[in-house]
Amino acid sequence: MKSFRCRACGNDLYFENSVCVACGVSLGYSRDEAAIVTVDDAGRYVDATGLVWHVCRNLNLSGCTWLAPLEGGQCSACDLTRTRPNDADAAGIGLFPVAERAKRWLVAELDRLGFPVAGKDDDPDRGLCFDLLSSTSENVVIGHDAGVVTIDLAEGDDAHRVKVQAQLDEPYRTMLGHFRHEVGHYYEWLLVEGSDRIDRARELFGDERAEYQAAIDRHYAEGPPENWTSSYLSAYATMHPYEDFAETWAHYLHICDTIETAGAYGLTAVGGVDAFSIFRDLVTGVWMPMSIALNMINRSMGTDDLYPFVIPAPVLDKLDFVASLRPPR
Repeated sequence: MKSFRCRACGNDLYFENSVCVACGVSLGYSRDEAAIVTVDDAGRYVDATGLVWHVCRNLNLSGCTWLAPLEGGQCSACDLTRTRPNDADAAGIGLFPVAERAKRWLVAELDRLGFPVAGKDDDPDRGLCFDLLSSTSENVVIGHDAGVVTIDLAEGDDAHRVKVQAQLDEPYRTMLGHFRHEVGHYYEWLLVEGSDRIDRARELFGDERAEYQAAIDRHYAEGPPENWTSSYLSAYATMHPYEDFAETWAHYLHICDTIETAGAYGLTAVGGVDAFSIFRDLVTGVWMPMSIALNMINRSMGTDDLYPFVIPAPVLDKLDFVASLRPPR
């Protein structure tokens, strides 16, 4: 994440700020400029080309600070949400902002890295959308299918999420992590399957045509294979080639975003993910020592490790493959 400053007074801002706490000016996020800009009392911003933008109508519903092209309309990030809880679902609506915040963070990173983010309205066949569902009234299975990412809003409740994390013996579980993982399935479907990259993907991750339900049953009945840590990032990645790819994709985004944020706040002199032409060199030369330091900082505060993972050598090849999918800038 970039560091942001108020254009009115120069105060430091968080990505989610809708108001500058120092000077009180109203703010909005311009996706075109990748910047937080000031808006007038009517919630309007005029860009350098003369176009007028407006605060998203979902500001009070989901905390969205992104700018929309039409007054009373919603922004392009909110357009990606196909389904949300109904207004009568107090529990679902209460957790809705947590998911939307993670989704906006995800979209901003995908924009920075240059990955295509087309909604179903623009591309019905290959576009992306999100069903953010409340499990208060139905069982919700987190997953991806043909560009539709489904998220269980209950994962925004800390107590629920930590309980599931303990039940599954996972070292890491966050709402943003779910979004990153599931969108990894989408980009494998979009950029790898049916392309000339598929053979290399199968060499690294395995044959994605393997029967998925059988893999799920085997994984939860038998657990991960012996010595899985020598070739995988997580036990979950061992379940099926699809999950190995999605886990690797999620970690690619974890690493890119954390390094760029560290650079933006002066914690490293590395100029982001473009500082190295080979991604594994960034991982071994910057990320591994940085993640150890960050883990020690967390331990100094008595909290869990920021990055509770070990990256074995075969995963470096997998991360390189995922990084190669990034469009040329």
